[in-house]
Amino acid sequence: MLSQIEIIKFLYPKMTPQRYQSFLLEMLPHNYKQVAIFENEKCIALTGFWVGTKLWTGKYIEIDNFIVHPEYRQKGIGQQLTDFIAKKATQLQCTCVVLDAFTGNFSAHRFYYNQGYQPRGFHFIKTIDENGFS
Repeated sequence: MLSQIEIIKFLYPKMTPQRYQSFLLEMLPHNYKQVAIFENEKCIALTGFWVGTKLWTGKYIEIDNFIVHPEYRQKGIGQQLTDFIAKKATQLQCTCVVLDAFTGNFSAHRFYYNQGYQPRGFHFIKTIDENGFS
């Protein structure tokens, strides 16, 4: 996973390898996984995902850190990732796939709408440490 830092930087430009490693060390024991698509040994798309259970959904998969290299966008690569996640959700008997998208990321919103996702609510945050964000 650490070797994919360059694609991670498309979503989080300030992410350092040390910070990425630190986060992964915290996330992996809590059921975080990644799936990636490669072309000629170059990572062109990646998404993380979590499997969990919440009262409002039951068992679910949450997409996290969904990234397609800018040179490969609008070529069906993102759909390959969402299709994989949907199949994984079915295999694991999840009730749904959930995700967050930044409010100003309109191209992501359009993509997710086109993949059949619908907004169901708001994700509120209260920032405690602004320096903690990438």
